[in-house]
Amino acid sequence: MAELLYRLGRACARRARTVIAVWLALLAAAGAAYVLYAGELEDSFSIPGTPTDEVNRLLSEKFSDMGGGAGIVVYQTEDGSAFTHDQREAIAERAERAAEVSGVADAVDPFAAESERADQRQELADGREELDAAMAELESGQEELDQAREQAEAAGLLAQAQAQFDAEQAEIDEGRETLEAEYGRLEQGEAMMEMAEGIRTVSEDGDTALVNVSFTEDQMEVSQETRAAVMEVFSGNPVPGTEVDFNSDLARTMPTLVSPAEVIGVIVAGVVLVVMLGTLLGAALPIVTALVGVGVATLTAMSLSGVVEMASVTPILGLMLGLAIGIDYALFIVNRHRRQLKEGVEVAESIGLAAGTAGNAVVFAGTTVLIALLGLNLIGIGFLGLMGSIGALALAVAVLVAVTLVPALLALLGHRVLARRERARLAERTPAAAEEEAAARQPRPMPTGRALAQAGAAVAALVVIALPALDLRLGMPDGSSEPTHSTQYQAHTAVEENFGAGQNGTLLVAARLTGGPTEEAAERNAQREQAEIAEEIYSFDDVAAVAPIGVSDDHTTAIFQVVPVDGPASASTEDLVHSLRDLEPIEGTGPLGVAGVASGNIDISETLSGALPTYLAVVVGLSLVILLLVFRSVFVPVVATLGFILSFFAALGGVVAVYQWGWLGGLIGVENTGPVLNFLPTLLVGILFGLAMDYMLFIGTGMREAYVHGAPARTAVVQGFRAGRAVVTAAAVIMISVFGGFVFSETVMISSIGFALAFGVLIDAFVVRMVLVPALMHLAGDAAWWLPRRLDRLLPDIDVEGAALERRHQRPKPPRAAPTAEADRPAQDRVPSERH
Repeated sequence: MAELLYRLGRACARRARTVIAVWLALLAAAGAAYVLYAGELEDSFSIPGTPTDEVNRLLSEKFSDMGGGAGIVVYQTEDGSAFTHDQREAIAERAERAAEVSGVADAVDPFAAESERADQRQELADGREELDAAMAELESGQEELDQAREQAEAAGLLAQAQAQFDAEQAEIDEGRETLEAEYGRLEQGEAMMEMAEGIRTVSEDGDTALVNVSFTEDQMEVSQETRAAVMEVFSGNPVPGTEVDFNSDLARTMPTLVSPAEVIGVIVAGVVLVVMLGTLLGAALPIVTALVGVGVATLTAMSLSGVVEMASVTPILGLMLGLAIGIDYALFIVNRHRRQLKEGVEVAESIGLAAGTAGNAVVFAGTTVLIALLGLNLIGIGFLGLMGSIGALALAVAVLVAVTLVPALLALLGHRVLARRERARLAERTPAAAEEEAAARQPRPMPTGRALAQAGAAVAALVVIALPALDLRLGMPDGSSEPTHSTQYQAHTAVEENFGAGQNGTLLVAARLTGGPTEEAAERNAQREQAEIAEEIYSFDDVAAVAPIGVSDDHTTAIFQVVPVDGPASASTEDLVHSLRDLEPIEGTGPLGVAGVASGNIDISETLSGALPTYLAVVVGLSLVILLLVFRSVFVPVVATLGFILSFFAALGGVVAVYQWGWLGGLIGVENTGPVLNFLPTLLVGILFGLAMDYMLFIGTGMREAYVHGAPARTAVVQGFRAGRAVVTAAAVIMISVFGGFVFSETVMISSIGFALAFGVLIDAFVVRMVLVPALMHLAGDAAWWLPRRLDRLLPDIDVEGAALERRHQRPKPPRAAPTAEADRPAQDRVPSERH
């Protein structure tokens, strides 16, 4: 591989303008594909086969008008007074217009709904008065009959009047039985009304109203155009004296690919490159090549959105990875090339060697990240697998750019990739001075006591940082996690304050009924069982209200709206969903089914949690195998993998502390806390694993190279650390800068992913790879490089660092002369024609 990359690098340097033209053509083609084929990005996630999905399928079969999505429009009066008659009429008129929007099944006038509820309550009250009056009349008749019987008995005429008395008594008993049955139905209705009392559309003080909008399509399928059209009906022509907001199910905001925060992150990365490389041209090269790669990958990915369901966060993840990794991989090659130039290697030869050594490590490191990302497809969760695939696409393009476009641009730059002072120093340096510098750089091993203290402090710090991960709760963002100025947050807060927190995440409960031998018997059983089931559900402490929605035409399925006490992201609502699913109110019909947005999010979180240990085990196993091949050691893979595990849990602990507990959230704009994004831990495993392997390769291969070339084990640790620390530090700072730019996104999904990756890189690069690993390698000494002989014979020598390539292409160094105009001329005009 190293020889192939050496030849590829020289070929790209020789034909630099052609290579650049090809990449610009690919960028243009990706842009054209995006314009022609890009579709609508999704703003929600789903996993087929979950309990919620099964209930939704059942409802679609049993109820023709059920199974569609929903949203809530929240109206509030500006002065806090009750709605006026004109305002009520205006809101009702807008609800009627919204119901006519294409894709909308219905939009309910909240005041008409409350009026209907009031009429039902009045009917129940009137019915009780009528029954009470009828019962009083019946009791009066009973008293008269009893008196007549007594009088007849006293007069000795009871025998003659007994038949008449018995007939009247039978009539009274029949009337009483009828009234008692009516009382039973009345009490059942009153109980149902009481259980549904918490489900309101107008607040008790009359200053807040909810317009419930239902869609014809499933919640995941409702288009952005339909939602926008509905919101335009209400916000385009405001009702005087009112404010209108839309909940998160209706007002789905699509995150932007590029924001000022990301631009600032790239600028910070540019500053780091300038400081490290000392030249604007050299610093600009990794950023330019990364932007080209990101453009090709992101536009290509988004052009696929017309044929596959793609979440809005998916191309942003590709952008995030492609930008950070693209800059880093280019930097690795540029840094190697610059070092060789300063050693006196000719430009074209240096480009080839950089592509064959650093480029070989880049390809190998990129392959490990690629495998980890593609491995997300193995856990069987579609949207997460697609995220991994798009991230893998961005990574593959970044690697291709690094080994083709970077050499081409390096050829155009020639010696100008070095700063002026570096070129001057190169011209003045003599072989004797070079030998003196090399002797001065001879390292000494660190003291063993320091290594012990360093390792202990690193492990203790990582464990402490990881402790919050023990309290990890997974979920999906809802209105409460949106920025406080957003309409989603305002709607969420208004609903919680005026109708209860549970109204923001109502559940849909489906129950099987016993049916009956005849239509009439099935209908009677359905009415009775519907009331029994509602009472069972209402008996849970975490249920605020229950309302029956309907019974299927075959009288075998009933559905209920259930309002939890707490919000959709709360632990109590999660417990309630499980409790309801374990409940079998009617023996032989099976347990209840639960659906709804809150239920769906709980199912997704649990599915992802269940898949995480398996995926983590696969990644850990992969890590051990890869590092065993690279370092030909048993100790190094184990230490490196344990370090990755510590990095992962420490990063997760940081996310929990900031996004779930709210620690220091104000510093990065986290205004509201909640559960951690449910797919973040799984995504973090794949990405952080790849990055951790990158840093381990660029630190550890230097240690191995020094040890193989005869340096004592502990001295080799210091030599390898010194050789790799500058480039790893710069790469990590660049990663943190790019990922950190996404932390300030107003979309909590993007923000939390950016924070997790930035914090994970910070922990892994600066604590694990630069503190813990060198200390443990020092303590292990020669044992760090032990490998059983039989295993040593079986393992292939993959030579990641390209040492064999360097030995094959060693050449006498040219005389140290000052760079001339010829040296600054583009390298492709000076590359000899022979092939290597």
